[in-house]
Amino acid sequence: MPSWITDLWRAATSPQPAPSAAVVLGTAAAALLLLGVPTAWHALRHLVTIVHEAGHATVAVLAGRRLSGIRVHSDTSGLTTSRGAPRGPGMVLTLAAGYPAPAILGIGVAALVARGYAVGALWLLLVLLALVLVQIRNLYGLWAVLATAAVLVGITGWAPVTWQVAAGHLAAWVLLLGAPRAVLEVASSRRGRRHDGSDPGQLAVLTHVPGGLWVLLFGLVTVGAAVLAGRWLLVGSHLIG
Repeated sequence: MPSWITDLWRAATSPQPAPSAAVVLGTAAAALLLLGVPTAWHALRHLVTIVHEAGHATVAVLAGRRLSGIRVHSDTSGLTTSRGAPRGPGMVLTLAAGYPAPAILGIGVAALVARGYAVGALWLLLVLLALVLVQIRNLYGLWAVLATAAVLVGITGWAPVTWQVAAGHLAAWVLLLGAPRAVLEVASSRRGRRHDGSDPGQLAVLTHVPGGLWVLLFGLVTVGAAVLAGRWLLVGSHLIG
């Protein structure tokens, strides 16, 4: 096996030093600030969108549908297309997977980071980006995935360990807090509209369950994930017992 693969595996599976309370709270504050600044959120929203579309794609494949491709647009919207029955459980699950996906990935990243595997968490994100990359079907989406991957490669390859630990925490907070932020956006965009092309709107048509209830469900899942995994990050730094 090439030495560089061995080095990567060792880095991903070796625990890093526990972060200070300042790192955990500082990255949480930074994530909140970035999510509150429109320009910064627009940039970070691409990562949330990529994970959102990856959620659709993953469940589509698991449900037996044939994945056609993924698109990420400059307005941070995305589209995942798959072939299969236009109705039924498989389609419902595929549509329902998008908004919870960043929160679920955030739980996984937080679990690794809280146990000292910040580099492993960053490599997990890189693996996800690589899987998405082969399904991208538009130039802007290609650029968005490659740019995000380049940042992660730079951090995992050349940044000091303390920076890698901080980056792992920041990635976890962005996913965990960005997921409910995205749900709030879709709730706002649907205000006063019964049916639309959003995930909740399409789910309402397929299931006859009001789109507002789907938004509420997504909100509960994403907020619950943020509370659960956020506590892990605070416990990992001994901020709470």
